[in-house]
Amino acid sequence: MKRKAVVLLSSGLDSSVNLFEAAQKEEVVLALTFDYGQKAAKKEIEHSAKLAEYLKIPHKVVSLPWFKDFNKSSLLVDSEAVPTGKNVDIQSHEQSLQTAKSVWVPNRNGIFLNIGAAFAEALGAQIVIPGFNAEEATTFPDNSEAFMKELTTSLSYSTANHVQVECFTVKLQKPDIVKKGMALNMPWHLLWPCYFSKEKWCGECESCLRSKRAFAVAGVDVKNLYLA
Repeated sequence: MKRKAVVLLSSGLDSSVNLFEAAQKEEVVLALTFDYGQKAAKKEIEHSAKLAEYLKIPHKVVSLPWFKDFNKSSLLVDSEAVPTGKNVDIQSHEQSLQTAKSVWVPNRNGIFLNIGAAFAEALGAQIVIPGFNAEEATTFPDNSEAFMKELTTSLSYSTANHVQVECFTVKLQKPDIVKKGMALNMPWHLLWPCYFSKEKWCGECESCLRSKRAFAVAGVDVKNLYLA
């Protein structure tokens, strides 16, 4: 029997693949996108809406403007530059840790998942699904399987129906997520795996560089979707 699920959707590679797999395996009752003042908000909302429409899944945008009140993340503050180009080295764990500090948003995934769990309970859904991966879990601990497990324990106290956090990609590296997307016939042009809201994926931020490498390793040609 299919379970009801709420999917957290940013339109990036991980969350989009999770949305498509959830649509096959579960009953997705809602795709949630968050506008927390991030530089890519416009594009994330636009592309998330297109992905949800593609699958005929209800889509909702939740605004969290107060994120800017307590944060200096380069994802949020105009005066802080998001690391790009030579300032990003995805081959170096040490450099990736520095980049992670620049784009870190305090308790972002914890807040998102708790909001998602509240919607899940209200809609009678048993699971909330984020877009996590093993590759970035080494620098972003709130992308990890351990984080999901602990949050599920917390939700057993804070939701009456004991909503669980599950993710189809949490154990996978990015190239394997692309391969999973290929099997799901993903419409790659509908994704937005970039930290900016430009006319195309910038190709130079860490998120773009990781997706670019993943597509190349998986043998998927999406060069036309990048600016650089």
